[in-house]
Amino acid sequence: MNSFKIIFTTGLFLLSLSAIAQKAQDSTKVYKKRVLETTEIDFLTSYYAQDGDNAAVSGGIGTEELTDITGTFVISIPLNEDDVLTIDAGVSAYTSASSSNVNPFDGRQPADPFVASSGASQADTWANLTGSYSHSSDDRNDISSIKVSVSTEYDYFSLGFGGGYTKLFNEKNTELSINANVFIDKWNAIYPSELRPFGANGIGSFRTSEITGNTNYSPNFTEFDSEGRNTYSLGLGFSQILHKNLQGSLALDVVQQQGLLSTPFQRVYFGDVDDSFIENFHLADDIERLPDSRLKIAVGGRLNWYLNEIVTIRTFYRYYFDNWGINSHTASIEMPIKITDKFTLYPSYRFYNQTAADYFNPYEGAVSTDAFYTSDYDLSEYTANQYGFGISYTDIFTKMRIWKLGFKSIDLKFYQYDRDTTFSSSIITAGFKFEID
Repeated sequence: MNSFKIIFTTGLFLLSLSAIAQKAQDSTKVYKKRVLETTEIDFLTSYYAQDGDNAAVSGGIGTEELTDITGTFVISIPLNEDDVLTIDAGVSAYTSASSSNVNPFDGRQPADPFVASSGASQADTWANLTGSYSHSSDDRNDISSIKVSVSTEYDYFSLGFGGGYTKLFNEKNTELSINANVFIDKWNAIYPSELRPFGANGIGSFRTSEITGNTNYSPNFTEFDSEGRNTYSLGLGFSQILHKNLQGSLALDVVQQQGLLSTPFQRVYFGDVDDSFIENFHLADDIERLPDSRLKIAVGGRLNWYLNEIVTIRTFYRYYFDNWGINSHTASIEMPIKITDKFTLYPSYRFYNQTAADYFNPYEGAVSTDAFYTSDYDLSEYTANQYGFGISYTDIFTKMRIWKLGFKSIDLKFYQYDRDTTFSSSIITAGFKFEID
């Protein structure tokens, strides 16, 4: 089924839900406060930039420079007092120096892992469309939801389904929730350019006369038999108001993945194989090979403390582990400071630490007899710190208006992220909320 058919089917499905909800509204004349009073529109945008020296595309060495611009519209539509339909549509466009080196030989300059190629693989666009529907009971103590999503990229397609249920009791001081999601994904595998002639179809040509070093280049490469990936997730949540100024919550998330979990265009170099080069680029010995299943489990908690009318403290901790050998700890604190009735400041800090996956090896750290290997530094051991600052403006009365749109809030945030593996990134985000009369 192609993308158009999926989006069309999703639209019919959501419209049918709308019709059912409208019929329910006509048969109920008792007044209830609406879950959402008016249609709301959120526009979210961000600019992201990163750099580093351990690109997975070139086997753990080379530039990780990347920039990304994202724009997202979220439209929340009240169908009646109890039901809300939400449409989330986003587009992300990026330029990546490391991705450009999937084919480092299609540029005008000599191939080099620390220099971006000027070829077509340097840029791409990701698009997503999600539709969700939520229903609240008359007493607002039961909330159920379902959603359908589709996203696409030049080498990847994903279709997702999900749902959730939330129960509030103890005069809404206690909340229990459960949610589940399924994602059915499909790769369109794109391999490093020098490996393609060695694939099953012998795609492409190769400049064997230009090889230096080991001129008998014979990579240990076979194409993947299957390009599908399925992801199943289950989340459980518990929230409790402990005091009029204190709220705590706990969460458990379990994710099971099956299928192609390796990234087809990420190179690996073996320490027991002589090196082959064209220009300044080391030719791949193979691509990343990882197990076809992965179990991830995360347990976390939040504690929010309302100090006074000006300051609130929000804390978070999570412990994560999986069957690939990664264990991680995340701790963060955010301190909203209300400086006026409409303006709030958001300083924040986040700490992260993880162990390396069992299959991680740095550049030329793997050997040809290994069953699994990767040089992706996202799976390495590292410690990271993130510092953030934001400011928000809120006008609950929407005095500022643009045509039929009432301006409700604006949020601006900046985050600086640094790892101890030479990697760093920064992101600027902006969010604008409007409501329609």
